[in-house]
Amino acid sequence: MAETKQFGLDVELDEQTAQGHYSNLAIISHSSSEFIIDFAAVLPGVQKARVKSRIILTPEHAKRLLRSLQENIVRYESNVGKIEIPTPPQSSDAGPKMGEA
Repeated sequence: MAETKQFGLDVELDEQTAQGHYSNLAIISHSSSEFIIDFAAVLPGVQKARVKSRIILTPEHAKRLLRSLQENIVRYESNVGKIEIPTPPQSSDAGPKMGEA
C-alpha cells in the first residue's frame, strides 16, 4: 500500500485502486446537493458502455475539481502542447442546422 503526503494529508492508495480504470466517457448529472460523475469505457463494436467508477461530490467539491482540472490542463499544455479535440464531421442527413429554416 502506497502512502503519499499532499497538503499535509496522509493519502493511502492500495494496489488494486492504483491500477485504475480506463475511461473515455464521463456522464455527469446533479441534484441540488450533489454532482455524480460516472466513468465508463466505450469500445468499438460494443453497444453497451459499462460504468467502471462513480464519484459523488458536493457542489463545492465539484467546483474545486473543475478549477484543479483547469489548472492542470494549463500546466500540461505549457509543457506538452495544446490538446486538440477533433470535431466530428457533420453528415448531410442530420436535418436542419441552426439558423436554417
